[in-house]
Formats: sequence, C-alpha cells, structure tokens
Amino acid sequence: MAPPMIFSTHPLHPDVARDLAALGQLRVATTPTPDAIAAQSAGAGIIVVRAPIDPAIIRRESGLRACVRHGAGLDMIPVDVATQAGVLVANLPGANAVTVAEHVIWSSMALLRRHIAVHTDFRAGGWEAARANADTGRDMSGRTLGIVGFGNVGKALARIATGGFDMRVLVHSRSAPASVPLPDLLAHSDIVALCCPLTDETRGLIGATQLGQMPSRAILVNVARGPVVDEAALIEALTSGNLGGAVLDVFDQQPLSVDHPFLSMPNVILTPHMAGITEESMLRMGQGVVVEVARILGGEMPLNFINPDATSRYRDRFG
Repeated sequence: MAPPMIFSTHPLHPDVARDLAALGQLRVATTPTPDAIAAQSAGAGIIVVRAPIDPAIIRRESGLRACVRHGAGLDMIPVDVATQAGVLVANLPGANAVTVAEHVIWSSMALLRRHIAVHTDFRAGGWEAARANADTGRDMSGRTLGIVGFGNVGKALARIATGGFDMRVLVHSRSAPASVPLPDLLAHSDIVALCCPLTDETRGLIGATQLGQMPSRAILVNVARGPVVDEAALIEALTSGNLGGAVLDVFDQQPLSVDHPFLSMPNVILTPHMAGITEESMLRMGQGVVVEVARILGGEMPLNFINPDATSRYRDRFG
C-alpha cells in the first residue's frame, strides 16, 4: 500500500518536514494560493492547514482523513463541511501564544516611543531630527492594557504586561471571571489588544461606536482576525485624530492591496499576518502537527479534537 499523502499549504520547519516525511509522502504547495492548494492537494490523506481550505476540496477527497491546523484559529477550515464528510479536524491551541503576546508588546512600544518617525527621520534628517521625536514618546510601564478575548494569547499577554511592565490589565471575555463590559474596557484602556477568535459574535465587534469610546491617544492592536474590526471606521478614526495609532497584523483582505490607505499612515504599524511566526513557534506548532498526524494515521483520535461529531462517519470510511 502506498504511504498516505500529507499535504501542507505552506513550507514547514525543516525538522517537522523530516518527521512528516517519515509518516507519509509529504507534498508542499508550490505557492499558497487557492488554485495551487486546490490542484496540488489532490489525493491528500492529511492536510496541514496554514491557508484557507475550500470546502470543495474536502468534499472531493474521498481518502481525506483529517485537516490539522498549524496553529489555533479555525476560520481557515470549514469545520461543518468536514464533520459532514467524516473528516477529523484538529488544532494546536497555545503553541504560539507567547509569540503573539510578545508581538503585541514590542509593536505597542514601537508606537509609544515613535519608532517609525525616529527610524525615518534619523536616515533622512540626521541625529537631531530623529532625537526631536523623543519628547513626545511615552512609556509602556504603568499604562492600562485592555485585552479582548482571554484564551491562550490573552493570558500570555496579561502575564507579560503585569509581570514585566506593571500594567493594569482589563479583560473582556465570556470565559474570564473578572470580565468587564466592552465599553468600559475601551474607555479606560491606553492600549486595546484584540485577541479573540473570529465568530459571528466578534465579526465587526470594533466599529465606529467602539472606536469613539476609546481615548484619543489610545492604540488599537489587532492580532485576532481582520473582520473583527470595521476597517473603514478605523481609517476614519486614525485620519481624524480620534485614535492615536494602530498595530495591524490581520486585514479584511489578505494580502493587503498595494494601494491600501493603511500603507501611507505614519501612526500605523503593519505586519503581514506574522505575529505568531518565529523560528521557535514554527517548530513548536510543527511538532504538534507531527503528534496529531501520527495519532490519526495510527488509528487514534487527535488530542485536540475539534469535531467529535465526525467520528461515526469517519469510522464508516476508515474503520
């Protein structure tokens, strides 16, 4: 019998690629575009997910056992379709939480200390031009951080903020015992970090009304998903001066268009959906993928089993 084909939408850590290749035939998409993923995933027994998976792929692949998320967020996988097809879904909650939390801290500090202006002015105007920005820089320590969503990322962020910077932390979450109403969090936070999953409840959570509740010098950090924020409202708040700045790692449409207004805003730090990606986090997430793939191919259910309702149909298909 031919070894199962393990398809990955993106390149993996070398150690992870080696370990997966020992479990089956590893194939990596030549480019993580919808067309390439659809064409090159043909015959997959396992899909390692770092890009959106078209429901048609799951319906098409009769030998597909599982979609294993290389990370935590499940919005890239049509879980309902997978369940109906008897395809297992697993993810890796917490594997890159501290990496995302560190990203929130350093990028917020960069805005507070006017790093973009300093960096630009130093190269264009020299020492004194850059140094002039220092007088309006602000400390991170002692400020109030509002965290929306208190999963693994939110918890890691709270630990760093309180233990490392003596910050006051406010939390808005269904699962947090000391959760505060969102309007109160927005009104009293110097920095608001969005760390929640994208759901029907969080889509458009931050719009014009919510941005208007924030202090005019506050910073909004989005490491959740783009649609959690109304982009048009955010652009208006940033250009009007009603919001101090923003740190954006995720967007409504990805990749970000080359003419997007965010690209010309001096009070915005942009990153290409990489808050959770470092050499170390890629290894941690990849190692988690290897564990799950080995379990599934060995006839076991995944440790982080998202859709147990798929079990009966899965057993009908694979025994």
